[in-house]
Amino acid sequence: MPKQQIHYDVIVIGAGPAGYVSAIRCAQLGLKTACVDNWRNSKLQSSLGGTYLNAGCVSSIALLESAKIYHLLNHEIDSHGIHAENISMDIAQMMQRKDKIIETLSNKIVDIFAHHKISRIHAQAKMLNARQVEITPLDHSAPSIIQAKNIILAAGSSPIDLSCAPIDNEFIIDSTTALSLNSVPKKLGIIGAGVIGLELANIWSRLGSEIILLEAQENFLTLPDQQISREAYRIYTQQGLEMRLGARVVSTKKSHKKVTVEYQDNEGLHCLRVDKLIVASGRKPNTENLAAEEANLMLDENGFVHVDENCLTTLPGVYAIGDLTSLGPMLAHKGIEEGVFVAEQIAGIYTPINYDILPSVIYTEPEIAWVGQTEQALRAIGENIKIGTFPLSAATRSHVMGNPEGLVKIIAHADTDTILGVHIIGAQASELIAEAVLAMEFSACSEDLARTIHAHPTISEALQEAALSLEKRTLHLPVGKLPS
Repeated sequence: MPKQQIHYDVIVIGAGPAGYVSAIRCAQLGLKTACVDNWRNSKLQSSLGGTYLNAGCVSSIALLESAKIYHLLNHEIDSHGIHAENISMDIAQMMQRKDKIIETLSNKIVDIFAHHKISRIHAQAKMLNARQVEITPLDHSAPSIIQAKNIILAAGSSPIDLSCAPIDNEFIIDSTTALSLNSVPKKLGIIGAGVIGLELANIWSRLGSEIILLEAQENFLTLPDQQISREAYRIYTQQGLEMRLGARVVSTKKSHKKVTVEYQDNEGLHCLRVDKLIVASGRKPNTENLAAEEANLMLDENGFVHVDENCLTTLPGVYAIGDLTSLGPMLAHKGIEEGVFVAEQIAGIYTPINYDILPSVIYTEPEIAWVGQTEQALRAIGENIKIGTFPLSAATRSHVMGNPEGLVKIIAHADTDTILGVHIIGAQASELIAEAVLAMEFSACSEDLARTIHAHPTISEALQEAALSLEKRTLHLPVGKLPS
């Protein structure tokens, strides 16, 4: 029989970015809060931060930084007049560095929880109804029940499985295992040339793998503006990534410590033989076993929790945030904003989220970042727009840094000059996009951005120059040479 119930104001299920931030904000607002999370690291210990910290974005960025240094020493350092010999790689130490970063950041969340007196429960959680949550310890000992006036579901997402490429995490691996390999595959296949596939490709190609990406879609990177996607395709192909578009995987077979991949494209059936195959075909919400059947938590046909514009489910006092819902893309910062939004709603504060200016980032080299609408979407609805672009090859700081590839693109309304979208590929794009988000948050026009003084020389000048190019008055590039 379940133990005696413990009462809280709020129970948060999940401690990824959406969950742990929501728990922190609830506690800041004076609410008695518990956060239940079941993540276990390689030592079978609790590690707050969810997939994002433990086996996703942070891990990917950490490894990419190491890979960039290794690639620089082997291929680019000579141009600086610096000569390095006998460069070697220690994958185990590289992984240890990554794991140490994860441990440090996870412990910081633990400290913040302790500071705010948040009850941290390492267990499997299942919502029984709109007020009760069953928690089962991971050693499978007797479950207990905790109760709250409000429940916030933030269980995150997990990689999508493909029947044609069953995961064994030895030869056919998921994105989590791809961030913990103990050696560099000579030839690495990746199913999916989306965000996750490209980020993994950028890491392992710099560490020496031959990369072949198999993308079922005919078009490359459909989410960003297509001018940015074309530039990305050119750059990544030039870097050595082989991208086979319109390639639908039919079957996989393991033999002699290799994987044979059979795929179909417009030219027929093909076979590809690789040392390892990464399945990076997207993610699905972790809604299986999240709630008891009798709780009547409504899901849509894709398994997402059904919510309204306030992240409220069909059950009173029960909210769902982050990757569990189809409100906006599966992004850590989207989940963070929803976590704060829901916590404040519970406390009687209402400040809605503007999903229209939610930035997106692909952490490759160079990075891709965008906010707002794309040119193709705006033209499809007949919007009267004007476009300004500026190549980073014309930015002084880009050359000094040795990263002159990429461009900034600004789309504004032709009549009102209001900024409708900003799209960047290039060094530090993930940092540059914040200025564009701020401008759009305050309904700035391109003239405002053009008249904002930027330090010289900086990468951020490219934003100002792109805004100036809307009026054909760039300062560091002849107008006639602006990219089409």
